[in-house]
Parts: sequence; C-alpha cells; structure tokens
Amino acid sequence: MSIIDELTSALGPAKITLDATTLGVYAVDQAPVLDYQLPQAVVHAESVEDVQATVRACAAHGVPLVARGAGTGVSGGAHASEGCVVLSLERMNRILDLNPDDETAVVEPGVVNADLNTAAALHGLMYAPDPASYKLSTIGGNVATNAGGLRCAKYGVTRDSVLALDVVLADGSFIHTGHQTFKGVAGYDLTGLFVGSEGTLGIVVGITVRLKYLPQDVHTIAAFYPDFRSAAAGVLAVGRARVQPAIMELLDSGTLAQLDEIHGSDLAARGQSLLLIQTDGFGAAAEAAAIRPVLVAGGAVVTMEASEEAERLVDLRRNSRGVEVDDEYRVGEDVAVPRSRLVDYVAELEAMAAAYRVRLKVVAHAGDGNLHPTFWVDRVDSAAGADAMARLGEALDKSITVALAMGGTITGEHGIGQFKLRWLGLEQKEPVRELQRRIKDLFDPAGILNPGKAI
Repeated sequence: MSIIDELTSALGPAKITLDATTLGVYAVDQAPVLDYQLPQAVVHAESVEDVQATVRACAAHGVPLVARGAGTGVSGGAHASEGCVVLSLERMNRILDLNPDDETAVVEPGVVNADLNTAAALHGLMYAPDPASYKLSTIGGNVATNAGGLRCAKYGVTRDSVLALDVVLADGSFIHTGHQTFKGVAGYDLTGLFVGSEGTLGIVVGITVRLKYLPQDVHTIAAFYPDFRSAAAGVLAVGRARVQPAIMELLDSGTLAQLDEIHGSDLAARGQSLLLIQTDGFGAAAEAAAIRPVLVAGGAVVTMEASEEAERLVDLRRNSRGVEVDDEYRVGEDVAVPRSRLVDYVAELEAMAAAYRVRLKVVAHAGDGNLHPTFWVDRVDSAAGADAMARLGEALDKSITVALAMGGTITGEHGIGQFKLRWLGLEQKEPVRELQRRIKDLFDPAGILNPGKAI
C-alpha cells in the first residue's frame, strides 16, 4: 500500500489533497525558495488522532513530513522537502479553554493569533506576542518559530508566554510537557526545547499559554528625528531613563517615504526617521510624560499628548516591511544586536548601502535591538543586472557578519528554516551544532520531521 493509499484509508479522502494547484500553494511559505519541491500530498488534520495517523504512516513509509500553519513564515521553515507530505494544522483551530482566573488559555495549533486575542479581550486579557502577521498567523506557527512582534520589549517572545505543550512525536506517540501554573521547574524544560524547533522534534497539537492583562490605558508617542542615528540614540536614552515602554519601533527615511507613497501621508516631510513609543497600563500617562523630555533633549519633534495619529502610525508600522518592493529585487533580514550597539549598527548599515550601491530601508523593534534591514535595487527596463543582484547578496551577507561581530544574532524572531542555514555556522560553533543534531536524532531517529530545517 502506498503512502497516499494509507493516508486516504486512515483519514478519508476529504482530508487529503492531491491536486497540483493546492500542492503548489502548500509547497512554500513566504521565504525565498532555494529548492522548490512539490509535496506528494497535503493532509488537513482535524484532530490529534489525525496527526498521529499521519505521522505513523509517514514513519512506516520513511516519508518526510512537514507541518504547516498559515504559511506566513519568512525563513522557509514550511517549505516542502523532496517527496514529503505536508501536514496542515489550520483546521485544528479551537480555543479549548480560556480561564480568566488562572489567566491561561488552551488552544489548538491552528488558532489564529488575532482570534485568541479577541476571545481574551472579553475577559480583560490579551495574548502578548504580536507578530506583524498576527491577523493571519497561527499560534502553532508562532510556537514553531518562537515568534516575536512589536510588544516584545516589555512582554517577551512566544516562549515567554507558553506554559505547556501537547506534542505528537516522530513515532506517533503523544506527550504532554510543562505545567498549568506560572511557576514550575520539574525536570528539564522540554516545553522550551520544542518552542522554536520548527517542527523538527515533534508536531505541536496543543498549547497552553499565559495571558496578560489588557492595558486600561495606552499612550502613543511619535518622535520625528533629523536622521536615523539620532533616532537610534533616542532608544538608548529612553532606556537610561529607566522607563519600560510596551512598544519602541524605529522607522528610517526610506520606510517613511514608502509609507507616504502607499498611504498618502506626509511622514517624510516631518523628519528623516520616526521613533514610535507606546506605554501601557495604569501608569501609561506618567511613563509617557517621563519619556517626552528625554526625546526632545535628543533633537526630536515629539507629540505632546496622547495621539490618535501616533496610534494609527503603529498600525501602519505593522505593515511596513516588504509590501512596496518587488521581491525579486530585494533582500532583507531579521538580525538583532545588543541595544548598546544599535547606533553603531545603524551606521554600518548606511555604510553598506553606499559601498554596495544599493538602496536601504530599515524598520526595527528597537526596544530589544531587533532590526529588519532591507536592501534593494531599482529595476531597469523591467530587469536588474547580474551585477546588481550580486551586490544585493554581498550587502545581505555583510549585514549578517557585522551583526554577529557586535554580539548579535542572525535571527531575532523569524527562525532559521531553510533560508538561514547558510549562516548558522557563523553564530553557533560546531560542538553546539553537533549537540543539537544529537537531540534531533533522539527525538526523530529516522529524520522524517521537517528535514533540512532549523539546525
């Protein structure tokens, strides 16, 4: 019996997709494609039992299995592997429990981030991690990549909100890790191990998350600076004032100009860089009042009261990366550096753009030193020459090596996937990588779970 026959027999034909159009859709996520492959089939799981049956069938046939949520990842973690079956978890989208007293929720992996927040808000609560794709991305996908977002500076990344996991292992067996309580230190932290593992160690089928209080008050500040480096220095100045904003987002002149083009705004006319800061909670007004003079002292033009416009700009920021530049002629990354090196790194990025004769725009979760630089070249006669594409690649590689030299990382919140494997050895030395391979072998001795990703 073939793998397709076995899956169809076990799950029924309604949960199996074989048509070429659908296979093409599920073959890739939003990352650049290095090795395009069509899966043999797409399985649309609707229960833990469906996942177990799929894993067991793939294990019996030695067929690679790639788990997938909404496909919003940007590092190729959900790209199809040769001869694989793609396991879609989108239909497992129930909020199984939401306990306002415990401030926890139990969800299936296909629950969309925004939907969980809508449900939590009814109880005065929120799920803190908020990746830019929060309206589309699933909690399972967020867990797989340890996703971040705008609120990371105050509330942390996905791992900081995950208490427990239900996981189907590579042999189809089921385990529960973690605890229902906020505290819990029994044994090794297997929950933390699975978070960010990109489906290479097991398939997450249930997630218990910690919820936070929905802020009773929010104040948003827009600070326009004459140049990007001054804005980056403003981030450090806020830190020295010992105020912890919920959001600190940094946008350079290129980003402002492109937002103007898309939305008809006048941001670029008001400054060459924008620092967006949001304070929240009962002390939001007091924290904002403490921050404003610090920004003014650094040369910023600052909104002096709670600003609806500034809040609208935060929403624009969530959609400010990559929508305006043809993907074929741009490269971008997700690096992080220590906050103390933020100004230095911004200066290096500007120097790279000049040296490689490419254009640059940068948005950053500046509160935690996480930057998304994008380099691009303009098309000439609907094309870009080989030299221009080579310069783009060189600028991208340089942005990675400089970040690492400053004590940074090659990925702040997007995972390694397939695309970033080429740089992983620059950050992690061989003994560490070998230890990770041994962990992979322990959990997945046949190597069927998302091969060629993450490590």
